[in-house]
Amino acid sequence: MDQGFTADVVEADRQARKNTRLLALAQAVGGGVAPINITLGGLTGAYLLGPDKSLATLPVSTYLIGVAVGAIPAAMLMRRVGRRLGFIGGALIGIVAGILGGSSVLADSFLGFAVSMGIAGFSMAFVQQYRFAAADAGSPVFRARAISWVLAGGVVAAVIGPQTAIFTRDLLAPVPFAGAFFGMSVLALASLIVLLFLGGTAAQRPSVTAASGGRPLIEIAAQPRFAVAVICGIGAYALMSLLMTAAPLAMIANDHSHNNTALGIQWHVLAMFAPSFVTGALIARFGQELVIGAGFVLLAVCAAIALAGVDLMNFWVALILLGVGWNFGFIGSTAMLTESYRPEEKSRVQGANDFLLFGSVAMASLLSGRLFATVGWNWINLVAFPVIAICLAALAFAALGRRRQPA
Repeated sequence: MDQGFTADVVEADRQARKNTRLLALAQAVGGGVAPINITLGGLTGAYLLGPDKSLATLPVSTYLIGVAVGAIPAAMLMRRVGRRLGFIGGALIGIVAGILGGSSVLADSFLGFAVSMGIAGFSMAFVQQYRFAAADAGSPVFRARAISWVLAGGVVAAVIGPQTAIFTRDLLAPVPFAGAFFGMSVLALASLIVLLFLGGTAAQRPSVTAASGGRPLIEIAAQPRFAVAVICGIGAYALMSLLMTAAPLAMIANDHSHNNTALGIQWHVLAMFAPSFVTGALIARFGQELVIGAGFVLLAVCAAIALAGVDLMNFWVALILLGVGWNFGFIGSTAMLTESYRPEEKSRVQGANDFLLFGSVAMASLLSGRLFATVGWNWINLVAFPVIAICLAALAFAALGRRRQPA
């Protein structure tokens, strides 16, 4: 019996590793859509508008809102048809979004472009589920590493996305930007091809029990471990969004060049995903609470360095620490969340988590510019400390609760 059980675990981990590699590749390609939208959304909006540029960043906002709105439908669809078909559907939505976006720019339609960005955000809600799909199969020890490996694909996406934007933005000159959004469709198509090769449980249609069973969501949410995972996930991601969005504004306001500002953001994005190669191993060795806690300590140091001065090095170091802190906090929180639900409950829990998570991220991004204009860069960094304190207190509660559990 033990040998059979061990063989089953080994086989499950083998298939899980294969799917994780495929999901990491899909993340590397499909995840490149996000940098295109974030980088060019506001610039394209400004190009399509008349003299009044006040709504230039609206397409970026609709993109972020689309991610939040799409979280629950994406999870519910996969609950019915399975991971592979659901992800393929999400990639098809991304292809449509890119075609609509490029066509709207060619047609000089700001409204059409804003709608296309919302659809692109909706498709990215499926991409955000890659990390959960990687954790679906395999042993509990493998889950944190699987999540980490998938997010490591973001390192490649951070290069592919901007490079696609650079090489395709003038492809349809004299109309700028349109080519980049058609290029976005190509990236979505490439990810679709990769996703066709998913196997194992990811390729199976869920059983009736898996699609409808499990405890009510309110009962699952009442678990302390679920609450801590959600609080820390939101805290890490919302703080990252708040500070990252305001940092370029603060750098320009303090007379740093656009090139240095772009370089700082590039290092920040790399710092967000590069630690993923080791984060899973750190979680396996030290536990989720310690890794998440280390992430929030790094976020506190980031805010302190930002408050210490406005020299270029202050911004660069703070942005790097912001990325690494987010990585530890987000991957650790995701791994913790996977312990709070049964297999038949995963879609509801994952969808609800991402709705709350990306809704908060969208809100933080929208507030960031407003806060910078009204209270300034220093106050934005000061906001980080009470949020960090709440998250660390929640972590301490989780660690205490685990120690009290019977062996």
